[in-house]
Amino acid sequence: MVGTLEWTPAAARPDLLADAVAAAVGAVPEGEVAEIDPELADTAAFCERYEVPLEVSANCVVVAAKRGGEVTYAACMVLATDRADVNGVVRKHLGARKVSFAPMADATALTGMEYGGITPVGLPDGWPVLVDEAVAAAPQVVIGSGLRRSKLLVPGKALVSLPAAQVLALAQ
Repeated sequence: MVGTLEWTPAAARPDLLADAVAAAVGAVPEGEVAEIDPELADTAAFCERYEVPLEVSANCVVVAAKRGGEVTYAACMVLATDRADVNGVVRKHLGARKVSFAPMADATALTGMEYGGITPVGLPDGWPVLVDEAVAAAPQVVIGSGLRRSKLLVPGKALVSLPAAQVLALAQ
Protein backbone atom coordinates (compact mmCIF):
# COMPACT_ATOMS: atom_id res chain seq x y z
CA MET A 1 0.00 0.00 0.00
CA VAL A 2 0.96 3.63 -0.27
CA GLY A 3 1.62 5.77 2.78
CA THR A 4 -0.11 5.33 6.13
CA LEU A 5 -3.65 5.45 4.72
CA GLU A 6 -6.30 2.74 4.83
CA TRP A 7 -7.24 2.11 1.20
CA THR A 8 -10.51 0.47 0.18
CA PRO A 9 -12.05 -0.20 -3.25
CA ALA A 10 -13.39 3.14 -4.53
CA ALA A 11 -16.63 1.64 -5.82
CA ALA A 12 -17.44 0.49 -2.28
CA ARG A 13 -17.18 4.03 -0.82
CA PRO A 14 -19.10 6.45 -3.06
CA ASP A 15 -19.56 8.65 0.02
CA LEU A 16 -15.86 9.54 -0.30
CA LEU A 17 -16.22 10.62 -3.94
CA ALA A 18 -17.72 13.67 -5.63
CA ASP A 19 -20.93 12.72 -7.47
CA ALA A 20 -19.30 12.94 -10.92
CA VAL A 21 -16.39 10.79 -9.73
CA ALA A 22 -18.69 8.20 -8.17
CA ALA A 23 -20.59 7.96 -11.46
CA ALA A 24 -17.35 7.44 -13.42
CA VAL A 25 -15.32 5.32 -11.00
CA GLY A 26 -16.18 2.21 -13.01
CA ALA A 27 -13.66 3.48 -15.59
CA VAL A 28 -10.94 2.71 -13.03
CA PRO A 29 -12.12 -0.53 -11.40
CA GLU A 30 -8.75 -1.03 -9.71
CA GLY A 31 -9.03 2.37 -8.02
CA GLU A 32 -8.96 2.61 -4.25
CA VAL A 33 -9.98 5.48 -1.96
CA ALA A 34 -8.86 6.63 1.47
CA GLU A 35 -10.33 9.23 3.79
CA ILE A 36 -8.06 12.11 4.83
CA ASP A 37 -8.23 15.30 6.86
CA PRO A 38 -9.64 17.90 4.41
CA GLU A 39 -7.28 20.50 5.90
CA LEU A 40 -4.41 18.37 4.56
CA ALA A 41 -5.69 17.94 1.00
CA ASP A 42 -3.01 20.17 -0.55
CA THR A 43 -0.18 18.06 -1.93
CA ALA A 44 2.75 19.03 0.30
CA ALA A 45 0.77 18.79 3.56
CA PHE A 46 -0.92 15.57 2.44
CA CYS A 47 2.33 13.85 1.45
CA GLU A 48 4.07 14.85 4.67
CA ARG A 49 1.25 13.81 7.01
CA TYR A 50 0.39 10.52 5.31
CA GLU A 51 3.96 9.56 4.30
CA VAL A 52 3.19 9.48 0.59
CA PRO A 53 6.27 10.24 -1.55
CA LEU A 54 5.81 13.29 -3.79
CA GLU A 55 6.75 11.18 -6.81
CA VAL A 56 3.71 8.93 -6.12
CA SER A 57 1.31 11.87 -5.94
CA ALA A 58 -0.08 13.41 -9.13
CA ASN A 59 -1.81 16.76 -9.47
CA CYS A 60 -4.71 17.58 -11.77
CA VAL A 61 -4.54 21.13 -13.11
CA VAL A 62 -7.53 22.57 -14.98
CA VAL A 63 -6.58 24.98 -17.73
CA ALA A 64 -8.61 27.37 -19.86
CA ALA A 65 -7.46 27.54 -23.49
CA LYS A 66 -8.47 30.60 -25.50
CA ARG A 67 -8.56 31.08 -29.25
CA GLY A 68 -10.71 33.41 -31.29
CA GLY A 69 -12.90 34.39 -28.36
CA GLU A 70 -13.69 30.76 -27.53
CA VAL A 71 -12.65 29.11 -24.27
CA THR A 72 -12.16 25.37 -23.91
CA TYR A 73 -11.08 23.51 -20.80
CA ALA A 74 -8.67 20.64 -20.29
CA ALA A 75 -7.09 18.77 -17.40
CA CYS A 76 -3.35 18.20 -17.09
CA MET A 77 -1.93 15.40 -14.92
CA VAL A 78 1.64 15.76 -13.69
CA LEU A 79 3.57 14.26 -10.80
CA ALA A 80 3.74 16.46 -7.71
CA THR A 81 7.49 16.77 -8.32
CA ASP A 82 6.85 18.42 -11.71
CA ARG A 83 5.09 21.38 -13.26
CA ALA A 84 3.01 21.24 -16.43
CA ASP A 85 4.40 23.22 -19.36
CA VAL A 86 1.15 25.12 -19.80
CA ASN A 87 2.48 27.90 -22.03
CA GLY A 88 4.44 25.57 -24.29
CA VAL A 89 3.36 21.95 -24.71
CA VAL A 90 -0.23 22.38 -23.48
CA ARG A 91 -0.91 25.57 -25.47
CA LYS A 92 0.47 24.07 -28.68
CA HIS A 93 -1.32 20.75 -28.21
CA LEU A 94 -4.65 22.48 -27.66
CA GLY A 95 -4.09 24.87 -30.59
CA ALA A 96 -4.73 27.85 -28.34
CA ARG A 97 -3.47 31.40 -28.54
CA LYS A 98 -3.38 31.60 -24.75
CA VAL A 99 -3.66 29.04 -21.95
CA SER A 100 -3.98 29.86 -18.27
CA PHE A 101 -4.98 28.08 -15.10
CA ALA A 102 -8.77 28.11 -14.90
CA PRO A 103 -10.12 30.35 -12.14
CA MET A 104 -11.06 28.34 -9.04
CA ALA A 105 -14.75 29.28 -9.31
CA ASP A 106 -14.90 28.10 -12.94
CA ALA A 107 -12.98 24.88 -12.25
CA THR A 108 -15.22 23.88 -9.35
CA ALA A 109 -18.49 24.92 -11.01
CA LEU A 110 -17.72 23.14 -14.28
CA THR A 111 -16.43 19.92 -12.71
CA GLY A 112 -18.75 19.66 -9.71
CA MET A 113 -15.65 18.96 -7.62
CA GLU A 114 -14.01 20.73 -4.72
CA TYR A 115 -10.91 22.83 -5.24
CA GLY A 116 -7.95 20.80 -4.05
CA GLY A 117 -9.72 17.56 -4.94
CA ILE A 118 -10.23 17.92 -8.70
CA THR A 119 -9.44 14.71 -10.53
CA PRO A 120 -9.55 13.52 -14.16
CA VAL A 121 -12.06 10.80 -13.25
CA GLY A 122 -15.54 12.14 -13.94
CA LEU A 123 -14.64 15.33 -15.81
CA PRO A 124 -17.22 16.78 -18.22
CA ASP A 125 -17.55 14.98 -21.56
CA GLY A 126 -15.17 16.20 -24.22
CA TRP A 127 -12.54 17.65 -21.88
CA PRO A 128 -9.09 16.56 -22.98
CA VAL A 129 -7.14 14.82 -20.20
CA LEU A 130 -3.46 15.43 -20.87
CA VAL A 131 -1.41 12.88 -18.93
CA ASP A 132 2.32 13.36 -18.50
CA GLU A 133 4.45 10.37 -19.54
CA ALA A 134 5.75 9.90 -15.98
CA VAL A 135 2.21 9.70 -14.60
CA ALA A 136 1.17 7.22 -17.31
CA ALA A 137 4.20 5.02 -16.52
CA ALA A 138 3.74 5.07 -12.74
CA PRO A 139 2.64 1.77 -11.17
CA GLN A 140 0.32 3.75 -8.87
CA VAL A 141 -0.44 7.42 -8.28
CA VAL A 142 -2.43 9.21 -5.61
CA ILE A 143 -4.88 11.70 -7.14
CA GLY A 144 -7.90 13.71 -6.04
CA SER A 145 -11.30 12.16 -5.47
CA GLY A 146 -13.35 15.23 -6.28
CA LEU A 147 -13.54 15.99 -2.55
CA ARG A 148 -10.92 17.43 -0.21
CA ARG A 149 -11.61 14.73 2.38
CA SER A 150 -10.30 11.76 0.40
CA LYS A 151 -7.78 10.63 -2.21
CA LEU A 152 -7.82 8.01 -4.94
CA LEU A 153 -5.02 5.52 -5.62
CA VAL A 154 -4.95 4.33 -9.25
CA PRO A 155 -2.47 2.78 -11.68
CA GLY A 156 -1.01 5.40 -14.02
CA LYS A 157 -2.20 3.34 -16.98
CA ALA A 158 -5.80 3.70 -15.75
CA LEU A 159 -5.61 7.46 -16.35
CA VAL A 160 -4.54 6.83 -19.93
CA SER A 161 -7.69 4.76 -20.50
CA LEU A 162 -10.02 7.62 -19.47
CA PRO A 163 -12.16 9.20 -22.22
CA ALA A 164 -10.23 11.88 -24.15
CA ALA A 165 -6.93 10.98 -22.39
CA GLN A 166 -3.71 11.62 -24.26
CA VAL A 167 -0.14 10.98 -23.11
CA LEU A 168 2.30 13.86 -23.63
CA ALA A 169 5.65 15.08 -22.31
CA LEU A 170 4.04 17.76 -20.12
CA ALA A 171 6.56 18.17 -17.33
CA GLN A 172 8.95 21.09 -17.23
